[in-house]
Amino acid sequence: MNIIEFITNNISPFFALVATGVFAGILAGLLGVGGGIVIVPVLFFLFQSFGVSPESAMLVATATSLATIVPTSVSSIRSHHKKGNVDFDLLKRWAVFILIGVLVGSWLVTLVEGTMLTILFGVIAVLSALNMLFRTGKSALYQKLPNKTGQTVMGASIGFFSSMVGIGGGTISVPLLTLYNYPAHKAIGTAAAIGLIISLPGALTMLTFGSTPTDAPAGTFGLVNLFAFTCIVPLTVLFAPLGASLAAKLDAEKLKKIFAFVLLFTGLRMLAQLFL
Repeated sequence: MNIIEFITNNISPFFALVATGVFAGILAGLLGVGGGIVIVPVLFFLFQSFGVSPESAMLVATATSLATIVPTSVSSIRSHHKKGNVDFDLLKRWAVFILIGVLVGSWLVTLVEGTMLTILFGVIAVLSALNMLFRTGKSALYQKLPNKTGQTVMGASIGFFSSMVGIGGGTISVPLLTLYNYPAHKAIGTAAAIGLIISLPGALTMLTFGSTPTDAPAGTFGLVNLFAFTCIVPLTVLFAPLGASLAAKLDAEKLKKIFAFVLLFTGLRMLAQLFL
């Protein structure tokens, strides 16, 4: 049993959501992977404990996660900006293409089955975990970012895939940027801003255009569960700056490896639930 299943099986729903908010907030500031990579699987398993089908649980978890990332991103951006780690020039070049990817991805979420999103999240979680485990300390594959066309594809892809699985973009953008010899601390800080570009329009699209599943948990509007949002957000906002401060003091690489093992197990567990 992994840590996420332990929380959902042994603690009341309220305290499970509180623990999720604390962990996701610290993680967002500390590793730049985005709180959604924690929030989505927790909500996925938690909603099923209420009798929600896996398909509906994934749809609501994805949309709710994006909604919680909005205030978390704002808090994290402030902390990283004070340290000079937000690349606003890069954001200006990428913002429109990220937004296009987000709008297409979040619109598709309102149309597709939750099973597809579960598969996509599981694959992204496993690949992200493997990247954290085996590329730690490795040199960049390229010495600089690609040309304008390449960066357009990168920005749109980050927006598209992140919005479809309810993550803030750091899980994809940080390893992608560091492949191109981009400074790690600046990649983490810039990822927080990317998270806001992804989460705000994505959450609004799913809230406005999403059809609430018949077995959705109480408090769900569109595809966003407001009870989970209300429980998680205050903690993520409070603890994101703490994570950003810890990033400068702790051995982030060791912490990243620990999280990578948890993430790998969680991704495989979600995939196994579908196919085994």
